[in-house]
Amino acid sequence: MTSDFVADGGSPHIGATEDDREARRRSEVDQPTSQVARFHDAPLKLDSGVSLDNWQIAYQTYGTLNADRTNAIVVCHALTGDQHAANRNPVTGRGGWWDSLVGPGKPVDTDHFFVICANVLGGCSGTTGPASLNPETGRAYGLDMPVVTIADMVRAQVRLVEHLGIDTLFAVVGGSMGGMQVLEWGASYGDRVFAAVPIATGTRHSAQNIGFHEVGRQAIMADPEWRGGRYLEHGVRPKKGLSVARMAAHITYVSETALHRKFGRALQDRDVVTYGFDADFQIESYLRHQGSTFVDRFDANAYLYLTRAMDYFDLAAEHGGRVANAFRGSETRWCVVSFTSDWLFPTSESRTIVHALNAAAAQVSFVEIETDKGHDAFLLEEPKFHRAVRGFLTGAAIARGIEPPASPPR
Repeated sequence: MTSDFVADGGSPHIGATEDDREARRRSEVDQPTSQVARFHDAPLKLDSGVSLDNWQIAYQTYGTLNADRTNAIVVCHALTGDQHAANRNPVTGRGGWWDSLVGPGKPVDTDHFFVICANVLGGCSGTTGPASLNPETGRAYGLDMPVVTIADMVRAQVRLVEHLGIDTLFAVVGGSMGGMQVLEWGASYGDRVFAAVPIATGTRHSAQNIGFHEVGRQAIMADPEWRGGRYLEHGVRPKKGLSVARMAAHITYVSETALHRKFGRALQDRDVVTYGFDADFQIESYLRHQGSTFVDRFDANAYLYLTRAMDYFDLAAEHGGRVANAFRGSETRWCVVSFTSDWLFPTSESRTIVHALNAAAAQVSFVEIETDKGHDAFLLEEPKFHRAVRGFLTGAAIARGIEPPASPPR
């Protein structure tokens, strides 16, 4: 796999058996190796009207919080991400999913900023989700887990930030589902956010995006091993359904140009087609690999919950039918980023955000990065994108009175 494509989290630890991988994945659900904030006597009120008791949020931090507590950045992960943005993942053994952007001397420079990345509510990497043990029953929540929204995820992050003793954030940064969280931070907690960078995202999901998610959910629920969402109690998992869901979704993350450049119609380890249903084409083998590695690190019910949270997100509906109302009075500095070949969240979606911010008289800059790498370009080595993020955060740091990162060597 070349740098044109995002690592899926990679292969499991070399030498580990399937039982070892399953045990490691399960332990990370409730007892993660990352930091954890537990809220035993502080229920979290959800949009559904339900209060979640005895919940926890798992997170990683990078860099050092300054004496004034003014240099904190929250990094929000996308659908299949986790808190391991810039450190080795304990399940896959691979590097962080945003190693290209976050770290010492990188655009989100941990030599100057204190970075917090939390697993989202409803996830499966240490934050309370459907795979977590329900303290009332002693078994995994499964579908007894209340449905969560993007706003619920952000409420949990707000509680974490307060737990860490931070009053205001220097910035919130995220792409795709992470970008939705950035928008929610700016809309609901703008007085706590100095700068915001929503990337490759939108103010709501399109019908097409909801449709793709529904295909994935139906694939999972059609797997006989799903067991009505109670698969963990039976010691099984709907691996085939989750794998198909991942394969279908992955196609939306890359552009046709990138797929053609990498695979075209090249055959996989053969000179002629087999006239059967084996993986004759390299693209078929690639997608099967994406699916098989994904099931080693992700929970099927979490996939249902997080895709549903994205589908429900609609800033305009939550603010009287106008996106601009969500940002009224915003003093946050915004940088909106899109990519020319992203057909999952095309540039028109980003322009909607920019127009709404302009209508609300907010400070906003906008950059469209020309690339043929598709939606996942924000996770890849994309120099123009990295320069844009670095430049924006440097300017915002100067405006806030924080020592800015040094310019990278040419």
